[in-house]
Amino acid sequence: MPNPDTRSPNPPVGYACECTLSRRQQIELVAEFHVHRIRPSRIAYRLGIDIAEVEAWLSGEQDEQQFQHLMTSHRRRKYQMQLHRADRLRGQKAYEMRVAAKKDLQQGNTV
Repeated sequence: MPNPDTRSPNPPVGYACECTLSRRQQIELVAEFHVHRIRPSRIAYRLGIDIAEVEAWLSGEQDEQQFQHLMTSHRRRKYQMQLHRADRLRGQKAYEMRVAAKKDLQQGNTV
């Protein structure tokens, strides 16, 4: 006898629960999650922000300058964290991590 699936389903498009974060905090977190390559639908679900608003920030329709500034600062921070992790290693692995971090930063700046 199979066990019934008790997991809750993915939320439908446009789903948003009540978000208690300020607008500035929302923009900050969406930028940070986007830098770490988290899907917009997942960001909206996790934070309780309307998916349309998340996509508007990502496409540059809302708060473009502020969002781009936050994206740049989060990319730099991610790059610094990757370099810090590479500093703990030696040899080829450290070199590969530095090259990957630099490539990741350059890809983020061109997108």
